[in-house]
Amino acid sequence: MADSEPLIERLAAENHEFRKLREEHRKYEEELATLNSRGFLSADQQWRVSELKKLKLIAKDRMEVIVRQARAGAHA
Repeated sequence: MADSEPLIERLAAENHEFRKLREEHRKYEEELATLNSRGFLSADQQWRVSELKKLKLIAKDRMEVIVRQARAGAHA
């Protein structure tokens, strides 16, 4: 992953969709951290944790597709 950092930073600077997904992923992570820091979660909060994990994964998967496409374009 360390070799991907320059590409990820370039995509974050140049690709609006990637930048938006990265920001969404960060927001989901922050909300998850807040919820997970609580000692007890209500049923609604537990559901939200599950939802946030799924949303985070979807954003990460979409970012990975963009990274793969950028790599393929660089090697073409």
